[in-house]
Amino acid sequence: MSKFRPWAFWRRLQYGGGFVGFWLIIATILFYVYSSTPPTCFDLIQNGDEGGVDCDGSCVRICPFSVTEPIVEWKESFKVQDGQYNAVAYIQNKNSFAGAPVLKYTFTLLDQGTVIAERTGQTALPPNTTHPLFEGRILTEDGRVPTETRLVLEPVSLWLPATTIRNQFRVQDLNLENTDSRPRLTAMIENTELTTAEEVEVVATIFNSAGQPVTTSQTIVDSFAPRTTREVVFTWPSSIAKTVKSCEVPSDVVLVLDRSGSMAADGGTPPEPLESAKKSAQNFVLQGQVTTQFAFLSYATTPTTPLEQALTTDKKIVADSIAAVEMGKDGVQYTNTGDAFAAALEELMGPRHRKEARKVIVFLTDGDITRPVNPETNEIDRDYAAAYALEKAQAAKDEQVTIYTIGFGDFVQEKDEGMSRDVDLIKSLASEPDRYFEAPTTADLERVYKQIATGLCEEGPTRIEVITKNQTTFEPLQ
Repeated sequence: MSKFRPWAFWRRLQYGGGFVGFWLIIATILFYVYSSTPPTCFDLIQNGDEGGVDCDGSCVRICPFSVTEPIVEWKESFKVQDGQYNAVAYIQNKNSFAGAPVLKYTFTLLDQGTVIAERTGQTALPPNTTHPLFEGRILTEDGRVPTETRLVLEPVSLWLPATTIRNQFRVQDLNLENTDSRPRLTAMIENTELTTAEEVEVVATIFNSAGQPVTTSQTIVDSFAPRTTREVVFTWPSSIAKTVKSCEVPSDVVLVLDRSGSMAADGGTPPEPLESAKKSAQNFVLQGQVTTQFAFLSYATTPTTPLEQALTTDKKIVADSIAAVEMGKDGVQYTNTGDAFAAALEELMGPRHRKEARKVIVFLTDGDITRPVNPETNEIDRDYAAAYALEKAQAAKDEQVTIYTIGFGDFVQEKDEGMSRDVDLIKSLASEPDRYFEAPTTADLERVYKQIATGLCEEGPTRIEVITKNQTTFEPLQ
């Protein structure tokens, strides 16, 4: 047993007391420093009158839970040229006074679920406004066509009180022209303020009658002087006439009618179903819009050359030319769809076509495409005739022509292999799947022509919206 040594005990007690005393002094100093330092909006602590960590209350920063997150009204990508697209979105900020100096976002373009392009960007988000996002000339992988456009907004890291000059810019006049050649939209915009605006971004979007965006463009005004009106121009590199279906955009339409031998299969004088098809075509023309130009062309083994009626707004002349069509009297009348397309395109590319009008072919056939003959064998070759027709239709599509095709007669309802082949071919000739129509009977044909007329000119005006990004002032952090 060790002997108790008082001096050693007191030494340990002194050492322990000194250690504890040292840390008590440190704790006292820290308590004094922190308890006597007033709370700030940058100390990373929720204190004072703050509603959150360094936000709300007397702080300039606004707490994220106090604001409504921005809403994506719509997002879409629009073709500029093959493999190149503009990605556009409208973002709504419903907060009356809260804005974001930095809103980061990412556009993603996909084709059947596969990412083919991506673009990130950032913008300032003003309060109480609809704000456009525009990313231009995005290149897609291997020139693929996007079937879906996605937009991801990153959570806003900083919300601040902000003020925007409402109605700083006022659109006074809009003029859209040359929709089928080099589209140009001219907007007269006024800067109503007493200060110069720098780097003003202006986005123009054209909507159809259903309110869906169909195309857009952006321009930037480097310096906009106070109390002045400027002409701001938006352009597109290729035709938008096929996209903008408003009646404000006129149409140049070549109506093509099959008069091959099978169009007299029902007999009679005059022969049917040709006679009924002619009457339906006449009604289509006579009920067309005042601004529409029509031309008429019929075809069998060869198309009529020159075509029966060139482009004109005189609808009675066109209707009379349709009424005058008769079956050919020089032997068997075959079906040469390819050359008929070529003749129709020639008229649309000629001097009578108006540069402000969309180009349209409405093509009726009862199938059985057998001409021209294969030049290598000088014999009937249905595969060659079909490939030739597809080639000539594609040439028209390449010139921005909208093609409507009508499969007329019982063959569209037949199930045998030959008839199905003709139906698939006629579908392929149309610009899009929804531009193909079937009309087994003459009554169906009347309905189809009405549908096409509606497709050419939607009821209600196309809306053109020009949004100028107003100048926004954010309250500085202090």
